[in-house]
Amino acid sequence: MRLAVTDPAPFDWTAFWGSVGEFIAHFEVFFSVSAIIIGAVVLRILLHFVIRRVVNRVVSGVKKRQNVDDTQAIIASPLAAVRVVQRTRTLGSVLNNVVSVVIVIVALLLSVTAINPNIIGSFALITAALGAGLGFGAQNIVKDVLNGLFMVAEDQLGVGDVVDLGEAVGTVEQVGIRVTQVRDVDGTLWFVRNGEILRVGNKSQGWARVIIDIPAPYDSDVQSVQDTLLKTAIEMASSQQWRRKIIEKPEIWGLESISAEALVIRLVMKTRPADQWEVARELRYRLIKALDLSGVNLPALNRVVFDGQREPAAAPIEAPDKGADENSHESPDKTPDRSTPRGST
Repeated sequence: MRLAVTDPAPFDWTAFWGSVGEFIAHFEVFFSVSAIIIGAVVLRILLHFVIRRVVNRVVSGVKKRQNVDDTQAIIASPLAAVRVVQRTRTLGSVLNNVVSVVIVIVALLLSVTAINPNIIGSFALITAALGAGLGFGAQNIVKDVLNGLFMVAEDQLGVGDVVDLGEAVGTVEQVGIRVTQVRDVDGTLWFVRNGEILRVGNKSQGWARVIIDIPAPYDSDVQSVQDTLLKTAIEMASSQQWRRKIIEKPEIWGLESISAEALVIRLVMKTRPADQWEVARELRYRLIKALDLSGVNLPALNRVVFDGQREPAAAPIEAPDKGADENSHESPDKTPDRSTPRGST
């Protein structure tokens, strides 16, 4: 008895892919949302990597750049390099924030559309009204973001700068997409909206100037005092400790004001940015010592000055004669008759 051998039935790939499609159809929304989230995360990581790579390349290029021709360029070159590094890093931080916000918003919109494609259309009126309300409400936010980008792109300020923003004066600690953080001298951290910054006074760009007004006695030798002040300032500018912070020779601008109290002499010195306060403190100390050694005593200001003429004293008021007062009150009948001689009867 012989058994019949039959070939196995071929695998039905059509039915297999049909079942896979049905399985995917049941979880279509889940897979769509998952794909959107994964794509957003990957895109964010990729863009942040590109931004960080560009920032690092700019910083590395600044560190390697040493093309200078004269001593003034040598002095100013590190300042320019620091400004480029600060601006590049600040722009990188702002761009990272912008990329993150945009990717999150787009991912949310795509996820909502994947969950219910008709939800936006069904709520068209509500969406329009909500969009209009958000548009009016978001004007300040858009203003803050754009103003922050322009401030950083135009190098108006950067992290580490000492700035004057009106109400807030201090060191910039962070420039965000909407808010700039400034810490003042007593440690208070100010959060200033970028859109509210109407002017920026930056004390850390280019160069700074120390201005010191020295009051000299009215009867002093002005030229001798000026020579003493200038000599002391030049010695400080030439010292090993301070010459890197002082970029120009000190100058005497002459008499700033003249009053009955003192002759005010102005001394100026150009320094590197953000070093003017330290240089000014040391210069004041040296100037006081030099003036003391030269025998010049600083006058006391806000004193009362007399011109040497005294006002005439008022005439003393004499007390009225008591007898005369009594006689003045006597009646005419009691007045003695002066026509009659004393000896007559």
